[in-house]
Order: sequence, then structure tokens, then C-alpha cells
Amino acid sequence: MKQWLGKAALGTTLAAGLYLVFIIYHAGQNWLAMLFLALLALLGLVYSSEKLYAWRYLFPGLAAVLVFVIFPLIYTISIGFTNYSSKNLLSFERATAVLLDETTRTEASGYPFTLHADGQEFRLRLLAADGQQVLLSPPLALRKKQALRVELQANGKHALGEALPLKEVIAHQAALKQLSLVLPDKIELKMTGLREFGPIAKVYQQLPDGNLKKLATGEIIKADFASGFYVTPDGEKLAPGFKTHVGFANFKRIFEDKAISGPFLGIFVWTVAFSALTVFTTVSLGMMLAVLLNWDALKFRGVYQTLLFLAYAVPGFISILVFKGLFNNNYGEINMILNFLFGVKPAWFSDTALARTMLLIVNTWLGYPYMMVLCMGLIKSIPSDLYEASALAGAGPLTNFFKITMPLIIKPLMPLMLACFAFNFNNYVLVSLLTGGRPDYLDTVLPAGSTDLLVSYTVRIAFEDSGQQFGLAAAISTLIFILVAAISLLNMRLTKMNRSTI
Repeated sequence: MKQWLGKAALGTTLAAGLYLVFIIYHAGQNWLAMLFLALLALLGLVYSSEKLYAWRYLFPGLAAVLVFVIFPLIYTISIGFTNYSSKNLLSFERATAVLLDETTRTEASGYPFTLHADGQEFRLRLLAADGQQVLLSPPLALRKKQALRVELQANGKHALGEALPLKEVIAHQAALKQLSLVLPDKIELKMTGLREFGPIAKVYQQLPDGNLKKLATGEIIKADFASGFYVTPDGEKLAPGFKTHVGFANFKRIFEDKAISGPFLGIFVWTVAFSALTVFTTVSLGMMLAVLLNWDALKFRGVYQTLLFLAYAVPGFISILVFKGLFNNNYGEINMILNFLFGVKPAWFSDTALARTMLLIVNTWLGYPYMMVLCMGLIKSIPSDLYEASALAGAGPLTNFFKITMPLIIKPLMPLMLACFAFNFNNYVLVSLLTGGRPDYLDTVLPAGSTDLLVSYTVRIAFEDSGQQFGLAAAISTLIFILVAAISLLNMRLTKMNRSTI
């Protein structure tokens, strides 16, 4: 019975997975559909074969890594080699289709129309320019805002009710704009005003060699795969553009274009400095507090531990927003105290040095409890004999700290410090919630601020401003990945070294 239930569950899962693959493929995500199809095949193989029994426990984790880590990584890197942006969103085929669908109003006169209710539906009544011919549409629902071709019939005798007022026409304007009305002589009409349909004509025609011809002027429009646009003989780029591979162009821009390399190098140096200083301040403060809390003569130690750990118990995004209010230039409590004591009100959010100092202060507050707990555990593992021997030799607390405590705990802390460095290298939440990367640089063409980290700089390039240069942002993300991967490899090597010395 149990065996049959397992097979039924596997069959149900495969069927649901195949339906999901069909939906993804129907949405145009062919590569993602192929990935899920391959995973489904592996799922069926692993959970139906007794020889692969051990892999049944590993398969969920490996599948999650493949879907949520490997595939997005490869996809991001691939975008870095394209010109993908808000101006080059479509594929070449789709951009060509958009241009071929483009129409323009001809010089012929329009057809005034009125809208009439016909039960639950509507009819359009058009009057020819000579005022003699009346054209009537079949009943239309006007509910779906989809393109629809409608054959008109010459029929001036059909009984219609009163024409609907203008506000009813406006209410159905979106649906009316999707209609292509076809006259008995096959001329197409599109809505050109709230009271008129007019004859239209195609703007471009595709030639056998793939180029486009502008019908009004006879100009030949050629596709430029270097820029990702159709270009006229005068060099004008026609929108919409299309995606195309640009090789290492985005990576070259990062280092060769001064408008990008200037803020990029500055932000890169600040990112490294921010990560290193954060590790230094959190480890220093956490280690110092851990040493104090392990002092045998300290009373109410549990109370102090609880109070110091509260900073870690509060969700980080709440603490960041609280600090944002405390540091407010005008009504923040910190400036009120400084003004009362020293008569100064620092501009925390508009001065570069102060804004970076504020980031470090807040990040130290958020990170020191974790380091404190780690150091407390490591200090308790140090044999007390060492301190007793040191006391007999007449050593003081500072000698004990620098000669015994710190050398013994800094080595096992090293991998965690590197992990902390890598985490803060991509600490987007802190920058986004506290400063938003500001104050901004004033001499750049891309959005960039003096407190931006590389990750927030990438997000601003990709999703802020009118440029939205996804390809360039993906190239920067690739560089960030390479740096973080190098740090992770170093972390793994240090971890192995620590294990070999234990």
C-alpha cells in the first residue's frame, strides 16, 4: 500500500510539473521550460530507480541550487553581453513586427460615427464623406481590449436607438481603439478621434532581403545589429530597438567610459572600505564586550548580556528606519543632543563623510551582537590554566588579552570575518533604507551616490532613471559575483587550514 501511495504521489507530481512546464513554455520562456523539463526527467529517474536511492535525499537541494542560483547566475551573465535596456527590450522579430504594424492616417477624409446600444451590445454607425452612404457594424460587446477586425455593411435602414452621449464613447474608448473597421471596398479604418474613424495605411513594407521600405518616401530602412535599431539612410534610429549581442562592450564601458569608470572606481573603493571597516568595528566591539562579560567579578552578567543582545533581536530593517529618524538633520534626537551640548547640527544625509560615518555607525550597531556571541563562546573554550599561569607570572588584563585571548580566538574567527566581509559587500538593504545611496555625484550621466555600494549602484542603473541599462547592470553584477566568489574561495581555503591545525 505504501509503495502504491509513493508511486501515485510521484505520478501526481510529474503531471503537475508537466502542466507547469507547459505554462512556462506558453509564456515564451523556452530556456526555463527546458530546465524544468530536464529536472522533471531527473526527478522521475531518481525517485523510481532503486540504484539511485541515495540521491533522493540530495535531489531537492541540488534542484533548488540549479533553479535559484545557477540558472539566474547564467542568465545574468548572458545579459551582460547584450544591449538589453529600456530602449532595446524586444527581440529582433518582435521589433520588426511592431514597425510593420505601424500605420498612419491617409489624406482621405474621415467617417463620422455614432455609438448605439443594441441590447447588451453596441453598434457603430458611420456616415460616408458624401453624407449619402451609411455603414453599420455588427453587434459588438466592447468588453475585451483586444485587436478586432470588423466588416462594415452598407445598411441605412436598420432601426437604431438614440446615439449614446460622449461620456459613453469615452468609457469604451480603449475597446474602440482596438477595432479595425473594414469597408466594403476593403479599406481599413481606425479610430482617429472621439467622433471619427479614418482610413489608414501601412508605414513600412518588408522587402525580400529583410530590410524595410518606407512606403511614403521609398527609403530603405536597414537593421543595425551593432546598435540594435533599424536605421534610416540619414542615420536616424527607429524605435523600438531590439536586443543584440554586443560582446564585451558593457565591460569595456565600465573601465573606459569616464562617465561610468569615475563613479564605479570610487564606489568600488568605498565598497571595499565599508566592508573592511564594518568587519573591524563589529569584531572589535563584539570582542571587547565579550571579554568584559567573561570577567568573573562582573555582577548581573545575565542582565548585561540580555540588554546587549537586544540590538540583534530587533529586525534589521526596523532598526535602520529608527536610526534614519534619529539622524534626521532637523528634528532627529541625535542632532538635538549635539546642538544642546556643542551647538552643532551635522548634515548627516547631505555631507559625504558624515553620511558614510552614519552608515558605519548603524551597521556596527546591527552587527556587533553576532560577533559578541561568537567571541563569548570562543573565550569560554580557552583553558583557564593559561590565565592562572599568566597571573602567577604577574601579567595584567591587557597582556592576557593581547597574548592569550586574541591570538586564540582570532584564527577561528577569520572565516566568519571573511563571510561578514562578503555579506557587507552586498549590503543593499542598509544603503537602500538609510541613505538611498545619496548624496549623489553631480557630474555623472548615470545615477550614482557617494554612499552607494556596488550592488545598490547596479540596482540604480538597472531600475532608476530613464536609461534602465540592464545589460550594463548585469555586467557590473558579474564583476561583483567574481569578487564575492574569490572571497568565498579564500574563506574555504582558510577553513581547511584551520581544520588541518586542529
